[in-house]
Amino acid sequence: MRPGRWIRAPARAEHLRSVSSFHYVEAGSETQDQDVSRDESGVCPHFHAAIELIGKRWTGAILSSLTDGPLRFGELARAIPGLSDRLLSQRLRELEREGLVERTVEPGTPVKVTYALTAKGAGLRPAIRELQTWASHWHKTG
Repeated sequence: MRPGRWIRAPARAEHLRSVSSFHYVEAGSETQDQDVSRDESGVCPHFHAAIELIGKRWTGAILSSLTDGPLRFGELARAIPGLSDRLLSQRLRELEREGLVERTVEPGTPVKVTYALTAKGAGLRPAIRELQTWASHWHKTG
């Protein structure tokens, strides 16, 4: 068989609720055991899930604000004008559940709560910086 021919099979990404997925393996090649996960449209379900998560309204702004270091809730709220406290709290909980942000509580009066990127979240820094560069260039040439 010629290279580039792909065989469609059910994927192993059942944990992704919104993506019906299949994985494709190259037929007749030595890499047949290495699969590339794709949904019906050819999009990797892991990529799709990541974009769905970080593409939610305000999530990118929160992650971008945290790239320079930990911030307290009020500092985050001030850094992102227009974001309500309720929605900021909701997005932070989502990002915590996904392992991108960690919440640290320091006892005292008042209690000090800071939010910071985890190692997993910090892995997004290069992508966020590239997106910021692209957005700045795109806005100027718009």
